[in-house]
Amino acid sequence: MIVGLPKEIKDNEYRVGLVPAGVRALTDAGHTVLVERGAGEGSGFEDSLYQRAGAKILDSADDVWAEAEMIVKVKEPIEPEYKRMREGQILFTYLHLAPDRELTRQLLERKVTGIAYETITDRHGHLPLLTPMSEVAGRMAVQIGAHYLEKMGGGRGVLLGGVPGVPAARVVILGGGVVGTNAAKIAVGMGAQVTIIDKDLDRLRELDDIFLSRITTLASNSYSIHEAISHADLIIGAVLIPGAAAPKLVTRSMLKDVPNGAVIIDVSVDQGGCIETTHPTTHSDPTYYVEGVLHYCVANMPGAVPRTSTFALTNATLPYALKLANLGFLKAISEDKGLRAGVNTYAGHITYQAVAESQNLPYTPLEELVEDLA
Repeated sequence: MIVGLPKEIKDNEYRVGLVPAGVRALTDAGHTVLVERGAGEGSGFEDSLYQRAGAKILDSADDVWAEAEMIVKVKEPIEPEYKRMREGQILFTYLHLAPDRELTRQLLERKVTGIAYETITDRHGHLPLLTPMSEVAGRMAVQIGAHYLEKMGGGRGVLLGGVPGVPAARVVILGGGVVGTNAAKIAVGMGAQVTIIDKDLDRLRELDDIFLSRITTLASNSYSIHEAISHADLIIGAVLIPGAAAPKLVTRSMLKDVPNGAVIIDVSVDQGGCIETTHPTTHSDPTYYVEGVLHYCVANMPGAVPRTSTFALTNATLPYALKLANLGFLKAISEDKGLRAGVNTYAGHITYQAVAESQNLPYTPLEELVEDLA
């Protein structure tokens, strides 16, 4: 298979879809890897490293997309990349289609096979390709929140861990999954008062055990959420419904009761955000205020630490890329139901139910489009 590795072009996105070791694994297996010049520089990988691993360096993204049968990326395509996608091409990347009608339309019209990292599952039903970036984003959320709580950052002027005689900051985390757990680890480690809110009582019991009662846990309902954020210095949105738009747990009217200068970090922004006032921002222009509350809603937070993020991501994605290249798309999804769950679009159809429901568009099971799919 011809595998293409273009440079990411989203605002301040420095990650890359393959490291040189991944290129070597693909070329050793007999595949051709085309790398756009400079694709890995943001993560510290010079073109020469890719060349030594067996890749061919091409001068432009147009050339990579035109020749490749499978494109391996990090972030979803944005407008300049739409025209490069073509019928039957495999696009292997984060897609986050639920809130993105235009990208969905482009994938359908161009009949691209869109395989989303965020909906691939393992044998336990977990999301192995989403987990590493959720770990990074959860940990980053606290350090970013700590910065913006500083007066010069635009916040209340509160030190996250406090000092003897002065209370620590109050951190409220909406969601007890991978993002929420990793955020709690850092916040607890910095000495903050941490509350995690989740609808799964068993998960709250697990978190109570993990943190040895150093956190407060609350069952999720609108009253508890409103009460908790009314006293919060830092609110972290960490809600995920795989493939679907995030539910709006915090309304604009609730923000009127949040202290002025408090900070919201909505990690759920990739799936539309779990705060009503959330809209995507960029690393170049990351924050805005609503009701006196600072919002940080950068949709590619891990891109700020690309060296760490790229290694963490590609450790997880490479086995799937190899499977697709070695077996071909049809055989790979036939043998691996978890990989099949990653297929969001195929042959002009939406093949992931949560995406279709989020956009009120027709859903077609992949099994109806592919013969002999077990």
